[in-house]
Amino acid sequence: MARGPVDQTLMVYYLFRLAGAMLPHVPARVAYPLATLMGDLYYWLLPRRWTGVADNISHVLGKPPRSPAVRKIIRQVCGNLAHNFYDMFRVPHLTKEQIAELVEVEGWEHVEAARAAGRGIVLVAPHFGNLDIVMQMAAVRALPITMPAEHLQPERLFRYVCSLRSSHGMLHFIPVDGPLLELFRALRRNEAVALAADRNVTASGRWVNFFGAPARLPDSHVRLALRTGAVMIAGFSYRRPGGRFLVRLFPVPLEGTGDRDVRVDRGMEALAALLEEQIRADPGQWVLTVPLWDQHCSAHRSEDEDCPDLPL
Repeated sequence: MARGPVDQTLMVYYLFRLAGAMLPHVPARVAYPLATLMGDLYYWLLPRRWTGVADNISHVLGKPPRSPAVRKIIRQVCGNLAHNFYDMFRVPHLTKEQIAELVEVEGWEHVEAARAAGRGIVLVAPHFGNLDIVMQMAAVRALPITMPAEHLQPERLFRYVCSLRSSHGMLHFIPVDGPLLELFRALRRNEAVALAADRNVTASGRWVNFFGAPARLPDSHVRLALRTGAVMIAGFSYRRPGGRFLVRLFPVPLEGTGDRDVRVDRGMEALAALLEEQIRADPGQWVLTVPLWDQHCSAHRSEDEDCPDLPL
């Protein structure tokens, strides 16, 4: 009797469960060098997988995607992605004391000031550095955070990954393709919501000049902050030697009065400038794997109605 096709999503789920059972027992001093090696192997064995990374880093460096400088950064990105994979699985096995020891935070006073204002916080962050461990500082410092997450399939995989990331409490994940009313409720409770700054999953963002070329970035974070009066804070997580991490938090100024679209535009411009500054300082930590810029938009084809000719 012939067997049916293998359910690949179910296989991924069991592979994740296997990794979750094994990797936390590998010491970081062993796992990180192995992760770097795995990142190099992925880079050499699966070159087509990294075309999106190549295009993104090409814009950051202002060099062709196949240039040696871009290829060097891509290898760093591959290594950091492998490190992130390991860190996600060991989150439940770290104590809050260990997390506090591993993660240094700069700019927490902006969070304290925002909570004192009582209007909630919109945290916005790019796919930069490591988030799985540094987000646990929310538990260490008693800051509840609600966050939309990619709705992985099968459903049991989504629930498992969310359970890893929320194992210390304070982090609440909701599927990005579901109702988002809980974001407004969290802000009304003077809590925080966290949104991505660089991946426009709904294709409904806003065109901005980003590293010298038009890019459509998500604008839901700016719109949410303006609509609710919440304070918007941008966060960046840096990997540091010795398996340590640094988090930098920056307030993003938003205009309180005037035309709503103009205020969204200016908020997006302020955030894009901050993203450029931090990503340019260490592009190997920008682990966004999908291409941010459309190829035709990189050439500034103003005759294409889907790619506006923005002033540079």
